[in-house]
Amino acid sequence: MKVIPRAARVYIGCALLGAGASALPALRPGTAVPWGTVALLATLYALCELPARCPLLGRLFGGSVPMGTGSFFPVLLAAALLLPPAAAALTALPGSLLARVEEPPAAPRRAWRAAATALAVWAAACTAGALGGPAALGHGPAAPDLPYALLPAGAAALAFCLVLTALDGGIRATADGLPLRAAWRGLLGRAIAPHTVHGLAGLMMAVLWRSTYGPVAALFVLLPMYISCWVFAQYHRERAAHQATIRALVHAVDIKDRYTRGHSERVGHASVLIARELGLADDRLDVVRFAGILHDVGKLGVPTRVLRKDGPLTPEERRIIELHPEYGHEMVRGIGFLGEARAAILHHHERMDGSGYPYGLHGEQIPEFARVVAVADAFDAMTSTRSYSRARPVPTAVAELERCAGTQFDPRMVAALVRALDRHGWQPAVTADEAPQPDRVPPPREADAPAAARPRERA
Repeated sequence: MKVIPRAARVYIGCALLGAGASALPALRPGTAVPWGTVALLATLYALCELPARCPLLGRLFGGSVPMGTGSFFPVLLAAALLLPPAAAALTALPGSLLARVEEPPAAPRRAWRAAATALAVWAAACTAGALGGPAALGHGPAAPDLPYALLPAGAAALAFCLVLTALDGGIRATADGLPLRAAWRGLLGRAIAPHTVHGLAGLMMAVLWRSTYGPVAALFVLLPMYISCWVFAQYHRERAAHQATIRALVHAVDIKDRYTRGHSERVGHASVLIARELGLADDRLDVVRFAGILHDVGKLGVPTRVLRKDGPLTPEERRIIELHPEYGHEMVRGIGFLGEARAAILHHHERMDGSGYPYGLHGEQIPEFARVVAVADAFDAMTSTRSYSRARPVPTAVAELERCAGTQFDPRMVAALVRALDRHGWQPAVTADEAPQPDRVPPPREADAPAAARPRERA
């Protein structure tokens, strides 16, 4: 179970206090609150989020129920247009507390989500109220004031988006230790378009709710939202299939080369640490992780006797080993979702000075992801305990990477890894079937290999 850092716990506590303060006015005696509308919208939002958490409902719908919070934000944005701010904040609480949680610990995650969503709805309702949103909706036979009603609805959706992304960036900074700029980078850009659509759907729902047709007619707005959720669920299913493909390939490599078991996953993790420090967009983080995990997939084309040979490699055997990047590239050529990862698999043994393989690229000619994976690969090779070599301490491995920066490695990638290690640390692991024996550690098998990659690691 992941331990939530103290700073994140304090941040969540402040968000809960803020959410409580925003909803408190609705609970004061004598306050005129349309509790029937509050109850209906809160129940509707909770029912929308419940199927993703209920396995039985998931099976009834063929596994295509929405996944995660956010699919039915139009209900909350309709509440922001229909209700006073404090009452609108209350509508977010039941659904947020019931929504699916992917990772433990569940209780603080649900509390955080409820607080953040309530604050975002409160801000949206305040914005809509300041621009006359409730009056612009019309009532009963009175027609809504269009197109003016688009202004408060759009402003409410924007306020909702800004508050939610700001809060999400803060929790990423406090929980994951990211710099504020890196924590917020890309959040607003990815959220603004879907929240704009949600705002329009919320406006439609609010107008129908206020019309002579009543709340039942407003439910029809949820049909297109459910279709969009179904499409999103298909995306997640496809993503899960991608992950299964990656796991199968990595498992095959681990079976064939028992000396580097677990190496691929750690290189993927280290590659993501570097990429985050470089400020790469989140959609590229998955690709660089795939690149790190699959960088050695070409070993499947190398004879097992060569991979597991105990003695020094002959020049011919080394030439065979050096073909593994090209083998790997051919193996994954037809896997479209890998994107830039394919180039990283092919070029992760190139060197900045041009003396690497397979094509002798140098400097900026080497793809960015290949330069990331090269540093992650060498770092894990040096810090992992194998049955044939002892792990080097992390400071020693870092010093070696810095010594080779500019000749073998991109100095920018090395500096990014150093910053990530300072922030997150590193946990080396035993990756072979047995612990190393002091009297059985063989000498380096590639005497002319770069210094950072000499401990028999050929990946």
